[in-house]
Amino acid sequence: MSKQAIDWTITCHLDYGDNGAVAIIQHKNGKSEVSSITTAAAKGGDYNQRPVFLGVNNNNKALIMDPESKHVECTTSMTADSRYYYAYRDNQSNRFWFTNDGDKDGNDTLNCGNDGGTVTVAAKNGNDGEILQTLLIGRGHHVSTFCRPDQHNPALPNHAFVSNLLDGTISVVGNDEDDKENFLKIITTINLFDASKEKEAAADFPNNSFPHGMEFSPVTRKIYNLNNGYASVAVINPINNEIETTIPMKVSSNLLLSRCGNFLIGKGADRKGNPDHVMGRLQVLDVNQQAVVNCFDIQDFYPSVYRFNPEGDRLYVTAGATGKGAQADNLRTDMVQVYDSSKLPELKLIKEIKLEDCNSGRRPIAFLKQNGTAPLVFVPNPDQGSLAVIDGDSNEVIETINIGKGGMKEFSFSFWHDKAIYGG
Repeated sequence: MSKQAIDWTITCHLDYGDNGAVAIIQHKNGKSEVSSITTAAAKGGDYNQRPVFLGVNNNNKALIMDPESKHVECTTSMTADSRYYYAYRDNQSNRFWFTNDGDKDGNDTLNCGNDGGTVTVAAKNGNDGEILQTLLIGRGHHVSTFCRPDQHNPALPNHAFVSNLLDGTISVVGNDEDDKENFLKIITTINLFDASKEKEAAADFPNNSFPHGMEFSPVTRKIYNLNNGYASVAVINPINNEIETTIPMKVSSNLLLSRCGNFLIGKGADRKGNPDHVMGRLQVLDVNQQAVVNCFDIQDFYPSVYRFNPEGDRLYVTAGATGKGAQADNLRTDMVQVYDSSKLPELKLIKEIKLEDCNSGRRPIAFLKQNGTAPLVFVPNPDQGSLAVIDGDSNEVIETINIGKGGMKEFSFSFWHDKAIYGG
């Protein structure tokens, strides 16, 4: 079946700074059409008091949360300054975890004052959504992952783990609806403090671990958390929530688990080694050997977002912007790289797909697989206001769709509508 003959829908949030928009792209009978959620006048006021866009339901109506009352309205319009939270989908349930990074100090001042940020857990309720819980967690940007028992490992807990960048901690949250006592409640907080990495050994909280990147491997049954500030990966036992060991991993700002569960891919960039060139880096960490076993440096390339295709035999890495002066001038931002990942820990670059230049540091990616075909791959061109649709077989751009005005500060995919679409 031709990729152009497959019907699909994908929703995008377009952030222009003080205002935003939502574009809904529907491809039907070989033709793509773009519609949008109507925007009303901006609400204004405190950043944390602005309405929050959660997603779009099956009727293409927006689900908008009032951050104070937590009421979710199903509507055909939203205020122009509605916020977008990063969302983590719990694939084993119908729940979404929306993390609020808060203000510049990492605080959700509406719900927590100056005591931290929040994570809001929402669930599909028919065609709409409902808020199950909003939890006070630590300060700063958050990353989430999930652990649950299986038939081979019944002792594993059903917990969610949410890292807190500015505090240097991980909040552990009960995620078993049958455990009423602990469901959607903070069970404990893991302190990532490492005295050997700190100048002030007596001050363990907040610390300089700066966690950013976390995965659970069903192979080793461990949580792997990248401590960006310590240049290491903490290996955590989810049964007792203790750090068992740390693995050095320099020049990395995120982690991605392979489909087989045996490898973690780190991505990052060295901006200090050469004043004229950014050196992008991909690293492969073997969770069984507990060591980095392969490393790839890519000059003048900043790896923005990376994801495996559904089969796990291809790794897609988008190019974003970073650096200043000569580093920024020499940077290549007009592509997505495709790697053969079928023989990990080997990675082999097989193609660079030509896109538009990008001035954004975050260029996300999404996949859609239907009817047993290789997936469609979606990558935005934020500066041009368009979306590239890529054939996962040929890795050629088969369509570029104008979805809004250019000059986006940030672009995000929304995955509320369809579990067949994933990415980030």
